[in-house]
Amino acid sequence: MRLAKRSLVRNVFFYTAARLLLVAVLVAVILGIAKLVGVDIPLIVALAVAVIIQLPLAHLVLAGLRDKLTANMEVVGAQRREDKAQLRAQLRGEDPST
Repeated sequence: MRLAKRSLVRNVFFYTAARLLLVAVLVAVILGIAKLVGVDIPLIVALAVAVIIQLPLAHLVLAGLRDKLTANMEVVGAQRREDKAQLRAQLRGEDPST
């Protein structure tokens, strides 16, 4: 269980970091294009546009990381449900091994 949780935490970290990196790259691209065109865009506007653009883009680009994360969440969730059922059986006075 501990290994599954550690793997889940690692995958959440990498997925979040990848999404933040995607936003940073998009902000740089937006500001670079604006500079080439000769338009001054405030950083907050570029950041807002980058956040909106990264939503569907991350769904496509980060599918592998998202699938790993989902698989880890399923494993940890199943283990938690099993542990919870065993604890409830013990509280009822039943044999937890059955």
